[in-house]
Amino acid sequence: MKWWNWFPAEASDWAGSYDTLFFFMLALSGIVAVAVISTAIGFMFRYHHRRRVHRAGTASFQRILEYSWIGIPLLLFIVVFLWAANLYADLFFPPPGAMPVYITGKQWMWKIQHANGRREYDELHVPAGRPVVLVLTSEDVIHSFSLPALRIKHDVVPGRYTRIWFQADKPGSYHLFCAEYCGVGHASMTGRLWVLPPDRFAAWLGEGETSSLAREGEALFRQHGCSGCHGANASVRAPSLEGIFGKPVALSNGTTVIADERYIRDSILLPRKEVVGGYEPIMPSFRGQLGEDEIIKLIAYVKSLSEAPPP
Repeated sequence: MKWWNWFPAEASDWAGSYDTLFFFMLALSGIVAVAVISTAIGFMFRYHHRRRVHRAGTASFQRILEYSWIGIPLLLFIVVFLWAANLYADLFFPPPGAMPVYITGKQWMWKIQHANGRREYDELHVPAGRPVVLVLTSEDVIHSFSLPALRIKHDVVPGRYTRIWFQADKPGSYHLFCAEYCGVGHASMTGRLWVLPPDRFAAWLGEGETSSLAREGEALFRQHGCSGCHGANASVRAPSLEGIFGKPVALSNGTTVIADERYIRDSILLPRKEVVGGYEPIMPSFRGQLGEDEIIKLIAYVKSLSEAPPP
């Protein structure tokens, strides 16, 4: 057993990259702290008021010394910044084919939905060795989804969808936390990450009766009359949703946005915020009529309209 067995477990080799950066910063900070404290103590004894030290004259300007104590810390800062920024940026660019999982934070629980409709609470099951992209939102206050074994922690903000991805390689059970104080029940907002071999995960995912999020979203799409405007035979002129997800959309104000989860959610709840160019702002708001779970289903349906059919 490692002597630092109090350190979080590693569910992936990926976690080692973050640990290396952490220990580098810890060692660097320790070296600087020892140097500063040692210099201060040395000066304290050398220039003690009772010591006979020559104190006359003024200090001479040493250009090399000035450049050194400015340039070296700046260089070290740039190295750490670029190293950390590279690791951080990787979290937001999932590889093609990453498995989507939709997570909603709520005081004080995690509601988790898989693409095939399988739901779970305070537990997240994922297959080992496969990229997983999390689509995160909150129903009430700011939460923070934390998986220490993967060195992942990301804020979950109400009214916004954020994405982060990971790949867990080592089967096992790991901690899941809310890492942002969210009220009196914050300490109980915990759970488990279950990393299963692919065959066991496939068996778990298929247990029970499930209906895909996209199929349930299609039912909601028709139930709330969306197909009357956005359908193929619509009686009202509205933007087509076929193939729109992930593509740029030209707005009436001359700007362009990407049709991601955030854009679709705002189009449902705040339809006048970003009006598509060439169309009138006639869509009604569904604020108060749809919950976050239903919006996730509608997003999954719109996303499915952009996915190529299986061969």
